[in-house]
Amino acid sequence: MTAVALTIAGSDPSGGAGLQADLKTFHQHRVYGASVVTLLTVQNTQTVQQVLVLDPAFVLAQLEAVVTDLPPGAAKTGALGSAGVVEALAERAASFSFPLVIDPVMISKHGARLMDDAAAAVLARRLLPHAFLVTPNLPEASALSGRAVRDLAGMEDAARAIGDLGVKNVLVKGGHLEGQAVDVLWSQERLHHFSSERLTTPHTHGTGCVYSAAITARLALGDELPVAVRRAKQFVTAAIRTNPGLGHGYGPTNLLAEVRD
Repeated sequence: MTAVALTIAGSDPSGGAGLQADLKTFHQHRVYGASVVTLLTVQNTQTVQQVLVLDPAFVLAQLEAVVTDLPPGAAKTGALGSAGVVEALAERAASFSFPLVIDPVMISKHGARLMDDAAAAVLARRLLPHAFLVTPNLPEASALSGRAVRDLAGMEDAARAIGDLGVKNVLVKGGHLEGQAVDVLWSQERLHHFSSERLTTPHTHGTGCVYSAAITARLALGDELPVAVRRAKQFVTAAIRTNPGLGHGYGPTNLLAEVRD
């Protein structure tokens, strides 16, 4: 049967991030993509103008409709928006039989808040313990771990600290560091480093979404976690390198990039 991957995320009408980017990434990895919408945005590559968070009961109804009919091999979250949505998802995630990848989206590329402090607290306390993997960038890793993350050693410390919250696996993304792009995976009491060239370009809109979606697709296909992360990093690096140059702000990556096996 065709592998199914599920995204539980917000909508980006410009198509470079959010559930639209997730679904494109699933498709490129030859995985059938399903989606649950958590919030709507008015945004493009230049700005986020409005955010409308959906009612938690409606989000949960979407989730039930999908998982009872199209059981996913893996799922991921993106922007969740409110404490109510996070709480509802946490209650349902306790019974998931598939791996859940949590991309703890707190702030958009443009600096717009996509999760308030109350929702972030509920995410750390209630949802993270149900995650198979959490994929914070440096600011998110700092918020979740309660410590400054400014270098590779700080990334390693933050990964361990987030693991102490009950998360099985933690991937701290080093895109905000200077120099080489290094990500740190804390898994089974071991640290793994994943490096790539650093590409200087404004066309990085949605890279966190694409990275976590690619990992989710690979998990749905049966990859072991370190292999899934390596292949996903190769994909997102290729997507940045071959970006289509669209938009007048933080442009999207190339979600038609080659998937290397």
